[in-house]
Amino acid sequence: MFNVIYAIGWVITLLPMRVLYLFSDLFYPIVYYVARYRRKVVRVNISRSFPEKTDKEVRIIEKRFYRYFCDLFVETMKEIHIGKEEIRKRMTLGNVDALTDQFAKGKSIMLMTAHYGNWEWLLNFSEVLPVESTVYQIYKRLRNKKFDTMVYALRERYGGKNIEKRDLLRTMFGYKKVGKLGIYVMISDQTPNSKNLHYWTTFLNQDTATVTGTEQLARKFDYPVFYAEINRIKRGYYHCEFIPITLEPNQTEEFEISEKYMRLLEKSIQAHPEYWLWSHRRWKFQRNKTTD
Repeated sequence: MFNVIYAIGWVITLLPMRVLYLFSDLFYPIVYYVARYRRKVVRVNISRSFPEKTDKEVRIIEKRFYRYFCDLFVETMKEIHIGKEEIRKRMTLGNVDALTDQFAKGKSIMLMTAHYGNWEWLLNFSEVLPVESTVYQIYKRLRNKKFDTMVYALRERYGGKNIEKRDLLRTMFGYKKVGKLGIYVMISDQTPNSKNLHYWTTFLNQDTATVTGTEQLARKFDYPVFYAEINRIKRGYYHCEFIPITLEPNQTEEFEISEKYMRLLEKSIQAHPEYWLWSHRRWKFQRNKTTD
């Protein structure tokens, strides 16, 4: 079945984006009204994140999210065929010099991003970096082996490399030892597992357990940390600005990096909430006295 679906997708994504967006428009009522994909999760997440909004306002955000969710699906599938020149036009980059300045100092970079905007298209920025550097996407292997193979290949189309999460620390030590520079892309808006509830903050009006792995690695290796702020300019076009969180991680207080990241992400979501992935179960745990 996977092979059939992939074959259909391969053919359909030969079409230009303007045609694929027609498919997105057709998918939206099916996903939202018929399949009702995670409607309850999305509505609860939005309602709790914006308690000041009326039910009508929550539903407006909800519907905008599902419309964008369908756009994101066809945009991601388009990666099968989209050329480097086209994706550069569709995802422009700002403050790249701040990254290359760190390479000139012999330092790799930790880049914190999120399930916001088209984070998959962001990976094309490996094309504008010095040839001696590489973008490393940190990922967790998917259960479906065929789907995992497809996603793995798509994420390496623009010259970046995938590093499985469990291999990250060993790989970073190895690359540092031989002086190999790179940017480690960390999707940091996920929920930590129950054994890593080290830091809690208030995020979108809710007690939120925060992933601190990026901060811990940055401090261990003394790598500067940046936030990838993705803004959707119009349908199918984005701009990413690389914002420094800290250039001297060893000079920061514990959890300071994680807190700054959460504040930057919160600002992005509050500005355009429909572009965040509300369908994931972000708030799995409740703060209690034993995890403060």
